[in-house]
Amino acid sequence: MIRRDPASAERARYDLVVVGGGIYGAMLALEASARGLRPLLLERDDFGGATSWNSLRIVHGGLRYLQKLDLHRFRESVAERRWYLRELPDLVRPLPCLMPLYGTGLHRPAVLRAALRLNDLLAWRRNAGVRTDRTLPSGAVLSPDETARRFPAVERSGLRGAALWHDAVMLNSQRVLIEVLRWAAARGAVLLNYVEAVGLLTDGGRVTGVRAVDRRTGEERTFRSPVVVNAAGPWAGAVARLAGPERPELFRPSLAFNAILDREPIADLATAVAPRRPGGRIYFLYPWNGRMLAGTYHAPWTDPVGPPTAPVALVDDFLADLNAAVPSLHLTRRDVVRVLAGLLPAARAGSADLAVRETILDHGATGLSGLFSVSGVKYTTARLVAQKTVALAFPEARPTAARIGRPEPVPIRDAEGMERWAEADRPGALAYVRRLIAEESVLQPDDLLLRRTDWSMDPASGERLAGLVAEAAAPAGGWREPILA
Repeated sequence: MIRRDPASAERARYDLVVVGGGIYGAMLALEASARGLRPLLLERDDFGGATSWNSLRIVHGGLRYLQKLDLHRFRESVAERRWYLRELPDLVRPLPCLMPLYGTGLHRPAVLRAALRLNDLLAWRRNAGVRTDRTLPSGAVLSPDETARRFPAVERSGLRGAALWHDAVMLNSQRVLIEVLRWAAARGAVLLNYVEAVGLLTDGGRVTGVRAVDRRTGEERTFRSPVVVNAAGPWAGAVARLAGPERPELFRPSLAFNAILDREPIADLATAVAPRRPGGRIYFLYPWNGRMLAGTYHAPWTDPVGPPTAPVALVDDFLADLNAAVPSLHLTRRDVVRVLAGLLPAARAGSADLAVRETILDHGATGLSGLFSVSGVKYTTARLVAQKTVALAFPEARPTAARIGRPEPVPIRDAEGMERWAEADRPGALAYVRRLIAEESVLQPDDLLLRRTDWSMDPASGERLAGLVAEAAAPAGGWREPILA
């Protein structure tokens, strides 16, 4: 249970304060608590409301790294994909992926056949400890006819087959993050949303805590800890500046966005498609709640760091690429239900190329001991990066509760299921919503409709369920005033 009580939290002492409540901050809280440490997590908005919420939701196992002979990242990705499938099997499932092959460059059947064999060989432990219905089969190269059977909309001209492999997909990425936080809370972590770190407490060149503002009430709070970990994602640079000079290597922003499309899925698996021209980007399209989820489009970001939006021109370019890759789609802006935009760390300022690896900074090297900053590249390896960061900050700490205190996942219904439930048994549906509000620090409607569930991913569904959510909040006084700007 995630209890929000800033006053009580202020009276306690912590081993570390984590600034940032996206997937990296959540995993830091989980890994710290697994080592017997007591972490406090502060999130200025709601948990997972920025880049984590806007992800493509695919947990990649690293096949693309194998093609580049980056065996280190490949092994890391395989191991972390296995962790998600093993530890969160109700929220993460296997995802078959198919990429048509047209006999050019590395995308030839012979090359992919060898790559898939090597992938299976090097990932031989990919199913260790995984529930039988969550195991990943071996890859294969399909014939052109089998490719067309699995992917009827495939462009047949020049088709020489397809590569078929299996990754994993989060059925509900919001719940993945919230269940990680619930797990950390069960181990003793304290988690506060809508509390913004505005300054660092220091003494003799060492950090001693954080000054913060409760954005619900405007009250200032002080939290004491000998270690502070800055995991604020796109805002990591701003938090780092509280300690001293600019650290541009921490997070050079680039734009990434995905889109929910109001179309029937073009296949019952994920398809990796690209416009058939030199340098064409590869995009994934896969079934999502009866529609399609497509991504990811990458572009430079030169505006100030803030809540990103995808310019209309780039969305049009994205749709044009998808139409070129699958000519029968004929996508237009009217097909876009929602654009999911976030900022990711780029390799260089003003570039759309992503950073290759995570960045972990020990600010003690430049004068302020006890402060660490971390910036990660992808959702899949967030837990591993958290492990590395905790090990750097607390080299003597060892896991003591890796499989202790994990709560049962909260069963979540999709929007259609909730609508049916509310019609058939409104008291039961209300009791369920009240449980989420009480147990998961829900302070305003979107916290529940977008970031504890996916009920409002389709705005029309969200509007239909808004009345149920408002009615559920009423006995507790309803929604209070909006969060302070």
